[in-house]
Amino acid sequence: MFRFASTSLTALAIATATPFALTAPAAAQDTAEAVAPLPALIDEVSIPFEEFQLENGLTVIVHEDRKAPIVGVAVWYNVGSKDEPEGKSGFAHLFEHLMFNGSENAPGDYFKYLQEMGATDYNGTTNFDRTNYFQTVPRGALERALWLESDRMGYLLGAVTQEKLDNQRGVVQNEKRQGDNQPGGLVFYEIVKTLFPAPHPYDHTPIGSMADLDSASMDDVRAWFRDKYGPNNATIVLAGDINAAEARPLVEKYFGPIARGPVNNPAEAAIPELAEDVRTVMKDQVAATNISRYWTAPGINSRDLVALTVGAQILGGLSSSRLDNALVRDEKVAVGVSAGNFSFQRVGVLTVGATVKPGEDAEAVEGRMNAIIDQFIAEGPTEDEVRRAATQSLAGTIRGLEQVGGFGGKAVTLAQGEVLTGSPDFYAQQLEVLATLTPTEVQAAMQKWMTRPSMTLQLEPGERDSSYEEAASVAADGDAEAEAAPGANELTVTVERPAPAFEALASLDFPDVSEVTLSNGMTVYYAQRDAVPVTRVALSFDAGSAADPTDKRGLESLALGLFDEGTTSLSSREIAEARERLGAVISTGGGQDRSSFTLTALTANLAPSLELMTDIVRNPAFDEGELERVRTQTITGIQQQMRSPGGIAQMTLTPLLYGSDNPYGDTGSGSVESVSSITRDDLVNFKQTWIRPDNASLFVVSDLALSELTPALEKAFGEWEAPATPKGSKDFSSKATAPESARIVLVNRPNSPQSFILGGLVTDARAQDAGIVDLLNANNALGGNFLARMNMNLRETKGWSYGVRGGVSQRENAVTYFVQAPVQADRTGDSLAELNREIGEFVTTNGVTEEELVRIVNNEIRELPGQFETSGAVLGAMQSNVLYGRDMDYQEKLAEKYRGQTRESLDAAARGAIDPARFIWVVVGDAEKVKPQLDALRLPIEVRELEN
Repeated sequence: MFRFASTSLTALAIATATPFALTAPAAAQDTAEAVAPLPALIDEVSIPFEEFQLENGLTVIVHEDRKAPIVGVAVWYNVGSKDEPEGKSGFAHLFEHLMFNGSENAPGDYFKYLQEMGATDYNGTTNFDRTNYFQTVPRGALERALWLESDRMGYLLGAVTQEKLDNQRGVVQNEKRQGDNQPGGLVFYEIVKTLFPAPHPYDHTPIGSMADLDSASMDDVRAWFRDKYGPNNATIVLAGDINAAEARPLVEKYFGPIARGPVNNPAEAAIPELAEDVRTVMKDQVAATNISRYWTAPGINSRDLVALTVGAQILGGLSSSRLDNALVRDEKVAVGVSAGNFSFQRVGVLTVGATVKPGEDAEAVEGRMNAIIDQFIAEGPTEDEVRRAATQSLAGTIRGLEQVGGFGGKAVTLAQGEVLTGSPDFYAQQLEVLATLTPTEVQAAMQKWMTRPSMTLQLEPGERDSSYEEAASVAADGDAEAEAAPGANELTVTVERPAPAFEALASLDFPDVSEVTLSNGMTVYYAQRDAVPVTRVALSFDAGSAADPTDKRGLESLALGLFDEGTTSLSSREIAEARERLGAVISTGGGQDRSSFTLTALTANLAPSLELMTDIVRNPAFDEGELERVRTQTITGIQQQMRSPGGIAQMTLTPLLYGSDNPYGDTGSGSVESVSSITRDDLVNFKQTWIRPDNASLFVVSDLALSELTPALEKAFGEWEAPATPKGSKDFSSKATAPESARIVLVNRPNSPQSFILGGLVTDARAQDAGIVDLLNANNALGGNFLARMNMNLRETKGWSYGVRGGVSQRENAVTYFVQAPVQADRTGDSLAELNREIGEFVTTNGVTEEELVRIVNNEIRELPGQFETSGAVLGAMQSNVLYGRDMDYQEKLAEKYRGQTRESLDAAARGAIDPARFIWVVVGDAEKVKPQLDALRLPIEVRELEN
């Protein structure tokens, strides 16, 4: 189901709804008896934990999960942007950055130490209510991780210099520019300003204002740290291969000596109510008009939270939502809808929106949307709707519990409950509410909060009528340095705290992969993972966007988008409802080389979920009415791609690299013209030619044994016969070749505070070659991760970018090297010059250093167990192994390959693949500001204007 992203709060909000499941309604006669009942599903949602507190007030929570030799470490501080004083907006977020820049006993960039440990899923984030840091580490590196986290909690200030403050200020300001530069990037500011007018604690976004960021001083840094980051204002969660008895002495050792500090009492905040309805119209580079309404709502501790969340799902969040059914499917006046309940600690925001189909009257669509909202509030939801919403959400919760760390694993769930509500088991309390939730309660909550005055924001295509707020000093001229206080750049170590040694680090135990053949000849690749009661099935076809005829680019993508929009026996709406009753996710995709259908099912509901997947794959209706609806959505999506900096760059560079006749000469989405030309006969022919059992492989990762699965797989797919016509073959006779010399294509995007730089070339490497791991690890020194040279230069040293990456893009028939760098507009030429210099020196005179080699190899080996923690990661690895002709124990052999790498082998791989003299560079930015900078580089420049 094609869905547009909401233009509102998703980037900064906490979605706090932990759902529940109910039995399927009687209407679903074909699956009702097979659907697992409510108690069985709720029993699967459990995160047992032990909690204790150190004498200095640090709260410690431990969850034991022995499925892999890894531990998720999450440290949450009870401070967010709502706690910032006037004139210091953005300071909590700025400080989060500073706390990655070194402490007294770990003075280097923290990503260096994380990579030494083989950490995965590591990052830090700040929102309105809290600041957190998290990483998943091998069990043998846990003591080192605790030493590192405790050093920045207790021993930071001696390492913070004026130089670091100025640099991270520039990085954050470029992060702000990067967000502002996106279509709709200014909308969130308008929402916050309107719903939470000053002096409300939520009256500014966590990113802050440029002027306030400029004003941050070293005195502010010292005071903020001392006031907010004491152990008694923090919670640490350890989830994974550890128990409380093992954890306590380690936590005591490293955190116990840190002195207690002040406790930040989170700012109280009333739930404001608008005096009257507010309407705002904004213009931006969007492909279609979006109309959204916003209401203030209660925060995370309100009982209404669950009811409002379920109500929003029913209204516009589910694939079968009321707005989807009415505006998108039936009346076809919108290309997408959305609804959500974004709840923070003190307040929340309810939002409902629709993206108007181009050519339709926006006022009429808004009227219909409001009528549907009013009807929903007046009538309330049905029992079936409540059950479907709850089941679908609970299934997502169960899937998420497989991961111990990261952005949404068990450590985060426990930490969020403790810090924001005082209860680590807050998720369980929500289950209790959900277990008794009725349609009447949902209706009552919607009536209470959605009948209050609202804000309506209409975002329509056009030139922005709001100017960017540019920085006054540091990032604006790039070289400005604030006057340093005496001693501000001197590192002071107050307490010697040597880093502990690593304990024994476990190697990767990739699950054994078995193969069976179904009666029709289809091969099944199977691995068992039993951490959660979930089965993942991927049906992969040798097609992908590379199968598209050159005059029908986008055919594969459009076809895949229509498979679940109606079969010969089920309508689009009935498919959506069936998925929700089962708690199943059935998605399509695959990329350039493969077309895939992926099912993620609760194992208890596997049989009916497989039945639904089979119907979708084998019996698509390709209804003419659905085709036209999805075609319009697809075209609108293409037009939107051509308005975002990254989308413009990618769609410009791809045909230049590969050639328009090469199967890889398109991003996969096609053009407005090519998608407009596709007929139903084209879709039917695509299915007959490519989506067939003799062109497929089946991949399964499940908690069930293969012997238990095989009969169900045989029933679903074994009886499927291939058509008599020959299957398809892709034509790669038009070879992708690199240009003879470097050049620049400048795409003019006026009023851009950042320029988006994207460069690349097609290499002579092949993904199937054993040496590809040498190229990948060579790139880890140049551009592949945070510590790589290009990122450290443009972000950490110069502060011109929020992040730079170089990547090796592997396809079955081509390997391409890419560089991506969003940079502030006034440093576009300087940044491209630096990129060229870095790449040129790397492949000639300044290859991989010994320090880089040791760091990279250790990191790659040590992070392997964390990389393949989840069944989804295992499923992806199995598919890649088949795609590139690798053995199924390939991942277990990687450590040996890494140990054999040398500086010479990595240099040879890079120098054999990367030639900066043959790069094509695409720059998307304001040509008036940027072209004079690029002229100084003395490369051929072609200037293009944006297409309408």
